Amino acid sequence: MLISVIMFKDFGLTDGQITVYTGWLGLPWVIKPLWSPFIDNFKTKRWWILSMQFLMGIALAMVAFTLPTSYWLQSSLAIFMLIAFASATHDVSADGFYIIGLREKDQELYVGVRNTFYRIGMVIGQGGLVLLAGYLQDGKLGAAFQSASASWMVIFLILGILMILLATYHSVLLPKVETSLHNDFNLKTQLIEFWNTLKVFATKPHVITALMFILLFRLPEGLLTKIVPLFLTRGAEEGGLGMSNVDFGLVYGTLGVIGLLAGGIIGGWAVSKWGLKRCLWPLVLCITLPDIVYVFLSYFPTDQLWITGTCVCIEQIGYGLGFAAYTLFLVTFSRGDRSTAVFAICTAGQYLGGVMLPGMVSGLISENVGYQSFFLIVMAFCLVTFTVTALVKIPKS
Repeated sequence: MLISVIMFKDFGLTDGQITVYTGWLGLPWVIKPLWSPFIDNFKTKRWWILSMQFLMGIALAMVAFTLPTSYWLQSSLAIFMLIAFASATHDVSADGFYIIGLREKDQELYVGVRNTFYRIGMVIGQGGLVLLAGYLQDGKLGAAFQSASASWMVIFLILGILMILLATYHSVLLPKVETSLHNDFNLKTQLIEFWNTLKVFATKPHVITALMFILLFRLPEGLLTKIVPLFLTRGAEEGGLGMSNVDFGLVYGTLGVIGLLAGGIIGGWAVSKWGLKRCLWPLVLCITLPDIVYVFLSYFPTDQLWITGTCVCIEQIGYGLGFAAYTLFLVTFSRGDRSTAVFAICTAGQYLGGVMLPGMVSGLISENVGYQSFFLIVMAFCLVTFTVTALVKIPKS
């Protein structure tokens, strides 16, 4: 989902087309609570993890072979959706495997390792591979790969091979933490369980304001997520900064992700030291006010990489700080009866309201008003974040 935004831009699609098409790829993460009970009750978590990794590896390689064809858009989107469902399924099974396979103390110990490797994956994908695509298109690694289809074909072949190698590695070394296969899935029982979970969620204290907070807190960032890469890489005649894929991979995919990781670590430390209630408003200001850097860049465009890199890093640090508080709210709100299932509903809600829907409409807005007005609109939507924060009741930790 991250690098497809840049790929579709290289293939000539408009902002509106890109954000709508890639926005739909978030659907599996919104609805994954619907089939997560099946994963819990059929086969083992290890079986699901390995199956989905091999499936994603094959599918990523399939994308590479569709790009040189005349039906590249329809085929790549169909395969991307398959990958998205496989990835969301992998997400559910990997979380369950983590919980089953480790003692509670070890779960706390390794949570930082999990988050670190997640960010490393973002650096490799959004930084390293986009940077490599830029080098290929610039002809620095051979004239044969200068076209968009040839360069991105190489990228997806690398991704497919990497995923298959990881799946093979895991098939040998991943421990077996469940003693038997589960084959006792019962649809009627699972529907009753899902309904009972919804009742638990709906009867939690202050559920209306909590739901507004879950859905709308990340609205400004949701609008920015897909447009910022397009703004940075579009040419000056289109209102963008005209960065090459090489520069974008370095600045946004590497420095930006490092800033996001640093913000998350600092935000987590601050909340653990002073509590969510005391830290909430400072961290809310951290996730909203730095968005103004894109207003600055749109009105005062520059080709100085260090200026753009500094602005992106500031905004991503702020995002990491604010998201730490948001995540802890989801955790504390979910505690109690059926906490795991309630948390799954919360994360689905935050993805729907904070990523998928804003991301889908963001390109249509930017196309109609231009990047300068778009970033001003994003700043205005920060008032929504302030409003839901003022209304929400913080659960006791």
